[in-house]
Amino acid sequence: MIIDVHAHVFPDKIAEKASHGIQVFYDLDVVNNGTLGRLLDMEDEAGVQKAVIHSPATTPHQVTSINDFIYECTQKYPDRIIGFMTMHPDFDDIDGEVRRCIDLGLKGLKIHPDFQRFHIDDPKAYSIYEAIAGKIPLLVHTGDFRYQWSKPQRMAKVMDDFPNLKVIGAHFGGWSEWDNAAEVFAGRKNKIYVDTSSTMYEVPPERIRELIKLYGEEYVMFGTDYPMWNAVDELKHIDRLDLDSSVRELILHENAEKLLNL
Repeated sequence: MIIDVHAHVFPDKIAEKASHGIQVFYDLDVVNNGTLGRLLDMEDEAGVQKAVIHSPATTPHQVTSINDFIYECTQKYPDRIIGFMTMHPDFDDIDGEVRRCIDLGLKGLKIHPDFQRFHIDDPKAYSIYEAIAGKIPLLVHTGDFRYQWSKPQRMAKVMDDFPNLKVIGAHFGGWSEWDNAAEVFAGRKNKIYVDTSSTMYEVPPERIRELIKLYGEEYVMFGTDYPMWNAVDELKHIDRLDLDSSVRELILHENAEKLLNL
């Protein structure tokens, strides 16, 4: 079993434009088109059985329609697709939308402060954390050397204020700030989960192995950051780590199964 815990998916009519926007934002090549169909084809090619999908709402009025789209994807492929809702701190009924999405069976909530342009620890975002703490995990983009929105230090402050909040720090806790993230998060009493996405193209295998030990083998999960990367290539990066089989199984599916109650 392999579970990809980090995949962005968009409606077919806007997927190519949205994927191009990601490419421009990060100045990195995006190798897929962002559609659900291509995601499933990619995962099939790599032998990945399940994928966690999400899409950030850059404005409050997008929240409901995006969550409906994510839910529809889970209904089309209930054995393959796991949905995470989106939220925006300026949305006018955070509690109600969280309850609705949990009732629909969505398993978590994803925010991307750099796309959505708010600080992780902005007081107006605290209503999001209050609504989900102790209920569903938060997958959050953390880290970007260019901006202040998603700094690991801001996420750590939120974790201090919400000790019951389960957090997945994307990209080993801090894209482009991997060492800073490890200093901030490693050894915390309330542990942070991290995913492997958008990291192994840049960070050498020996450092990845160190990061796995720092965060803890039971807190690391496999992710591709589709549409940015191909699952086949990301799994080759995993192979290069030469992990014990038990650790590999934790990262590829067991940790996600436990966290998401699959």
